[in-house]
Amino acid sequence: MEAKEILTRYKNGEISIEEAEHYFRQQPFEEMGDYAKLDTHREVRNGFPEVIFSSGKADAHFSNIFRRLYEQNGEVLATRATYHQYELVKDLSPDVVYDEISHIVKIEKKDKVHIGKIAVCTAGTADIPVAEEAAQTAEYFGSNVSRIFDVGVSGIHRLLSRLDVIQDANCVVAVAGMEGALASVIGGLVDKPVIAVPTSVGYGASMGGISALLTMINSCANGIAVVNIDNGYGAGYMATQINRMGCRRDELDLLLSKK
Repeated sequence: MEAKEILTRYKNGEISIEEAEHYFRQQPFEEMGDYAKLDTHREVRNGFPEVIFSSGKADAHFSNIFRRLYEQNGEVLATRATYHQYELVKDLSPDVVYDEISHIVKIEKKDKVHIGKIAVCTAGTADIPVAEEAAQTAEYFGSNVSRIFDVGVSGIHRLLSRLDVIQDANCVVAVAGMEGALASVIGGLVDKPVIAVPTSVGYGASMGGISALLTMINSCANGIAVVNIDNGYGAGYMATQINRMGCRRDELDLLLSKK
């Protein structure tokens, strides 16, 4: 919980002064045996709670971390998760959800406020798993997201048909494999920041996404930032930061008041 939530709950008589004092006496991290240190104050510092990167984690480590973050925050997001990892925590709450496309396991608060707008675009259908990781990350952190999929440069009219939605967003995420040209095209059509996400989609010479990465880094269009190959989470996180900056003050206050 955030410091603001603790103080509000004390003010409303929901917790005692001793319980509030106990929270503030905690370290800014919590020791989880010898395998993890949960960054319990990350949301206080950065505005975003800690998220679980699930790949490679032992079963017990994953389930214990997931459970503890849920107990602390009332919600939790785990990326790059397997169905097996979902089965480890699905009995924790009826609200545990596993998305087979993005490989995200999450529990979200039902009354969450969403603000602003982010457009998440893909060059092709094969890029959707990475795009969904970006979109669901941004939604989890309180952003409205418009999905515009399969609008790559091999049929540019498809992109132009949705240009009004893309240009209306506070930030655009462009997800593409192969040669990665989508980000450059979008960058030349909008007046908002573009976050380019190269994917590992493509034939041999795409080199697992390196070709798209190099194209995006070398783009002649302005206002493009590039994250690592297949890093949908990083794109969704950064897009949310930009979206918050682009929102009206009253919208942002409403989002933060619901935390």
